[in-house]
Amino acid sequence: MLTPLALLMNRKIRKAAPTVTLSEAAQMMRDEKIGSIFIEDGGQFVGIVSESDLVRRGIAEGKNPGNTPVKDVMSYPIISIDIDKTAKDANDLMATRGIRHLAVTDRGKIVGVLSVRDLVICFKNRI
Repeated sequence: MLTPLALLMNRKIRKAAPTVTLSEAAQMMRDEKIGSIFIEDGGQFVGIVSESDLVRRGIAEGKNPGNTPVKDVMSYPIISIDIDKTAKDANDLMATRGIRHLAVTDRGKIVGVLSVRDLVICFKNRI
């Protein structure tokens, strides 16, 4: 059975301004128990920052977490998949692009986020 993304994705979109510091983003991820945050500027999503971005582009590069804005380490453009696609489609796209978080869109608008964890649960439970 092909699982629709609408059943797997998280519809609560966590977002932050591009000026939020790496420390603030990390604290938000910790508090919300999430692995990524969309970056919004002027009402538009302009990027996504993940735990990997914080570590690889931030800490490992010697950036000061207390005063470096997330815009300096965020990934862009945002990689997305249409809500009508399946878990297998999402898995293939994530594997090809080497990412762990994927924006889910409906008619071009971001309506949710899908993580590798969501896919692991899906394939484990075969829902």
